[in-house]
Amino acid sequence: MRTLTLLSTSALLTLSALTVVGCSGSTDSTDAAATDTTASSEAIVYKIGVIAKSNSNPVFLAAKNGAFAAGKRLSEELDGATVEILWQTPAMEDAQVQAQYVEQLVASGIDGIAISCTDANLLTGALKAAVEKGVIVVTFDSDAPDSGRMAYYGVDDKEAGKEVMRQLAKVMGNEGKVAVLTGNPAATNLQARVDGVVEQAGEYEGISTPVVYSFMPETATEAAAKMQQVQTANPDITGWALVGGWPLYTDNALDGIYENAKIVSMDPLPLPLDYAMKGQVQVLVGQPYFGWGEKSVEMIIDKLHFDRSPESEMVIADFDIVTSETAEEFAKNWKLWLGED
Repeated sequence: MRTLTLLSTSALLTLSALTVVGCSGSTDSTDAAATDTTASSEAIVYKIGVIAKSNSNPVFLAAKNGAFAAGKRLSEELDGATVEILWQTPAMEDAQVQAQYVEQLVASGIDGIAISCTDANLLTGALKAAVEKGVIVVTFDSDAPDSGRMAYYGVDDKEAGKEVMRQLAKVMGNEGKVAVLTGNPAATNLQARVDGVVEQAGEYEGISTPVVYSFMPETATEAAAKMQQVQTANPDITGWALVGGWPLYTDNALDGIYENAKIVSMDPLPLPLDYAMKGQVQVLVGQPYFGWGEKSVEMIIDKLHFDRSPESEMVIADFDIVTSETAEEFAKNWKLWLGED
């Protein structure tokens, strides 16, 4: 499905200023990654579709910028080839819409797809069909292990849950009552993180078995309301393990909670970092947000252009551990990741 184009002199002049326009499942239709080509009689265009969970979550906007940055850089580095990034992501999480985007991209002749799966069960069939047609598939953030994808890139989600619990146990003095907040119960990455929290909690005699609370839809308002409801009904909760940072994406979400409980969360995003700087959240555990897009595109191009596969189908990234003391410095990363620097 690689596009091979024979170029005339005038076409070469046009292509030298080519701007790759990304398409979106929501209102985002003007994204572009500039691509350059060498003065050659033929050019190869690799088309890579990137499907994140939602356009409303900053972590996926960082992944988007990572993907476009990789596309631009690789277009400059590869001899006689350009990389075209097509951003196809729903406004809000919707696995069925993601599956439709997979099918549409395959029908359009896409070469590769990088995707964060909202629901692996719903997406596995569409991804299998893509792989059978020769599309190189890489998952990031949330996997679909039975889809035939070439590789997954991201943190080990069970280990991420364990790390959240390790950090929480430390600030709780290894004793107390823990509540776990999670979102979509169908998301395999969240399920694994919850399992990690619960398993790690069993290592501490002074910490009772955590109780898990889920909420839908995955919005800051719903998450904050759930935490408030649970804490009010269970004032003896002294620790919260958040396997996603949802409630921290809004203001004053922890009033009445942080005074009584220690809080450790995934995802040191700009607003969660504010909570850490104020001391309302003790630790934030980070993931490679920009790298989700950047590394996924790199792996797909490695396979398409050089026929190189990753050494393992599970390409595991390290965590960033951000405390109240380091939050201000870490916040500088987001200017790059969100394209503000």
